[in-house]
Amino acid sequence: MRIVVQEAGFDAGQELTRFSAADPGIGAIVSFTGVVRDTAEGTLDVMQIEHYPGMTEAALTKIAQEAMTRWALGDILVIHRFGRLAPGDQIMMVATTSAHRKDAFEAAEYLMDYLKSRAPFWKKEILRDGAHWVAARDEDEDALGRWD
Repeated sequence: MRIVVQEAGFDAGQELTRFSAADPGIGAIVSFTGVVRDTAEGTLDVMQIEHYPGMTEAALTKIAQEAMTRWALGDILVIHRFGRLAPGDQIMMVATTSAHRKDAFEAAEYLMDYLKSRAPFWKKEILRDGAHWVAARDEDEDALGRWD
């Protein structure tokens, strides 16, 4: 299991190649890479992402360990960035391995739902005409409900 919180960008292809080479006995690799999305009006200059070092890594490790107990997984990779990110920049990556695809898909979805709703990151959209903190969305909270 590898949990990384970093300011620098990452190469998703290289990360996935390294991750998948670790265990030749796996039958499924699922990955998701999220990018900063511009507003519908096209007015986002940057997304400022903040976190508390140490606390964030501990929280992400805890949820990854939970995923390992819920599904038959080989490994987990979580990369999440912080700092100033422009539209189109990669913001995060989740990857899971398993002997079978169902476990890998479900665990990856679980981790993504957690990252979207509960991970201790604070996001501020800096727009051309002002700035605001991003509030939790009801649909993101609802997505977590399916894992109870």
